[in-house]
This record gives sequence, structure tokens and C-alpha cells, in this order.
Amino acid sequence: MSCAMIVNYLVAHWVELAGFLTTWVGIWLTTRRLLVCWPVVLAADIFYLVVFYQARLYSDALLQVAFVLFTLYGWWNWWQGVREEGEVRIVPLSLKGWVAGLAAGAAGAVMLGWVMMRLGAALPRLDAALTSYSLVASWWQARKHTANWWLWIIVDGVYIGEYAYKDLVLTAVLSAGLVALAVLGLRDWRRAEAGVQQS
Repeated sequence: MSCAMIVNYLVAHWVELAGFLTTWVGIWLTTRRLLVCWPVVLAADIFYLVVFYQARLYSDALLQVAFVLFTLYGWWNWWQGVREEGEVRIVPLSLKGWVAGLAAGAAGAVMLGWVMMRLGAALPRLDAALTSYSLVASWWQARKHTANWWLWIIVDGVYIGEYAYKDLVLTAVLSAGLVALAVLGLRDWRRAEAGVQQS
């Protein structure tokens, strides 16, 4: 691959590249429980809104709109915790919370899949299911539940195949990286959670 081809690719896919970079940095900062993660994630949400709309992955584009709202809420919720406690503390998720979240994800997948089929979206059922469970994971993340990382590992793992199929190569690579970051986040948040329980 020549240098000119690489430059042409980067110019043609600059929005996806910007989304890739801001998502990676934002999620890494989230694994570290640093408040600065939220403005970086907000930028990533906006970049990927454009990418997914252009790829006709309408569920994912709609997801980015929801992500903007969750990001703003998460930013506020974490900021409140830092202001009151001096750090972002992990909050355990009850069995009832697990069941409610997974049931909401399933219901959302069915309803959104039905809408997306009528809109002629690409991969309507799969994309709707991934979108719905991403919303659950985002809610759990904004609420500081370690369980968010378990769900992100599964969702991002499936996203790898979807994005590769849609020829969103950078985003497929990003999803693979996000699985690794989710594993890191899970490890670090579980350690923080164990520290809270011991104190």
C-alpha cells in the first residue's frame, strides 16, 4: 500500500478515524475512573453519529443520540460523586438490576428491530439488538456499576463482526480494542469495588 493510498484513505475516513481515537481515549479514561473521560466520550459520540448515519446503520446512529444523553448524565453523576466523596466510587448492581437491565435490552431489541426493518436499515435485527444492549451497558456505566464491563465485552465482541461486514474496518478494529479495554475496566473496577467492600 503506497503512501498516497494511505493518505487518501485517511482523508476519506477522517470522521471515522476521529471517532476511533476519541472513543479509544475516552474508554481508557473511563476504565481509570477519571472524570475527564466524559467530554472525550461526548466528542466520540458525535463523530460516530455521522459515521453510522452515512453507513445506513440507523440503529447505531440513533444509539449515538442516546449516548450523548447518557454521556451528559454520566458526566453529571460522576461529577456529583467526585464533589461529594473525592473520587468516583463503584456502586454494586443487584440481581433485580441485572434482570431488569437484560429484560429491557431484549424488549428494546424487538421493538427497535421492528422499526428498523420498516426503515430499510442495514442489518436491522442485529443492529437493533446491539443498540439496545449498548444502551443498557451505558446506563450501568453512568450509574457506576461494574456490570457494564461484562455487557460491553459481549456487545463489542459482536460489533467486530458487524462492522467488518459493513466494511467499517477502523471501527471493527476499534471494537476489538474496546473488548480489551472492557476487560481492563472490569479488572480495575472489580479491584476498586473490593477495596470499598473491605473498608
